[in-house]
Amino acid sequence: MLGYVMVGTNDLARATKFYDATLEPLNLVQVECLDNYTAYAPKDTRDDIELYVTKPFDQETATVGNGSMIALKAPSMEALIQFHITGQKNGGMDEGSPGPREEGSDTQYAYVRDPDGNKVCAFYDKTES
Repeated sequence: MLGYVMVGTNDLARATKFYDATLEPLNLVQVECLDNYTAYAPKDTRDDIELYVTKPFDQETATVGNGSMIALKAPSMEALIQFHITGQKNGGMDEGSPGPREEGSDTQYAYVRDPDGNKVCAFYDKTES
């Protein structure tokens, strides 16, 4: 159903550094970088761009949406943990350590805020491995 997701930034170079490192454990890689955006796609299907980090088209300041969040699927629990660690090492902030959010759930989540304050989640469903 989703075509792609866009998050705004006020500092594209800083955001690109954060997303390059933080998305790598999720097998998402940078596939394009222009003056106004950076695009990411799955490592194995680079033409299927899923995420853009962009300066706002209206040239106004990028702001964080209250209640907005991006959730990305992690291929393994190790990748989920690396996403969380790497995000913090690259200018992000901890928004929730890896683990279940409901008691007894097979799905594990980890949350970080990017350098602009956008909330990014990675999740891993143990039943799919």
